[in-house]
Amino acid sequence: MSVSTRTARPAAAVRRPGGVLRLRRALTIVGGFVAVVGLWWLAAGFYGMPMLFPGPPDVVTQFRSVLADGSLAQAVSASLGRVAAGLVLGSLLGTLLGLLSGSSRVLEALLEPFISFFRFIPPLAWFAPILLWFGAGEPAKLTLILYTTVFVVAVNTAAGVRAVPGNKLRMAATFGARPWQTFLLVRLPASAAYILAGIRIALGNAFMTVVTAEMLGAPSGLGVIVTNGMATTNIRGVFVALITLGALGLIADRLFVALLRRFGARFGASPDVAR
Repeated sequence: MSVSTRTARPAAAVRRPGGVLRLRRALTIVGGFVAVVGLWWLAAGFYGMPMLFPGPPDVVTQFRSVLADGSLAQAVSASLGRVAAGLVLGSLLGTLLGLLSGSSRVLEALLEPFISFFRFIPPLAWFAPILLWFGAGEPAKLTLILYTTVFVVAVNTAAGVRAVPGNKLRMAATFGARPWQTFLLVRLPASAAYILAGIRIALGNAFMTVVTAEMLGAPSGLGVIVTNGMATTNIRGVFVALITLGALGLIADRLFVALLRRFGARFGASPDVAR
């Protein structure tokens, strides 16, 4: 009995600091949220024009309205579908470009200037050309989101491939690995952490671009709510769309981080990637 008492006390002592830290973190998050909402409420009251600067009660009322008629759920579904499709396609293409650029000096000299050139041109600058080339259909929206994700993944992937230690490559060559085997079994797994970090950044880019993409005549989406709100001076609707977009992006990022913490170690992802 004395042995069990002795072993239980250190375990409780070990658990207690972690629980205190988690509680402190939760209270900090809640306190920050309350402070931001309070400042927003005060600023809206000081401005004195709810039609142009609605406060939290006005936005909550608008939230209830769009939730009741189902328009918000339809917009969220449409926007998330576009973000997911553009992110997946852009990440695949970016990973391919990065692997090619990082694995060959010739391909690096060929691809790197174009990757660096296009990644500094914002997607909004392509709004008019893409509208003329693809029209106002889904391919135009997908192209914009793909464009804003592909290059950041490509840059991160190429950096990861170049960071592969030379001793790993020499060891693979010593054991008779062919170039394609070295590529698939050494370079690709070793650069996985960089690829995942690039995809996480690209996720944020995709959410930032979906509103712009949906201004190309989309039938539904959070960008449509923003556009209609600007046209009809329904700023409450704009606030609803922006808050929803930010919340969805935060949830998506936290889910991605949780998956990295759960499975990232298998691919060599460091804890820094999941912060």
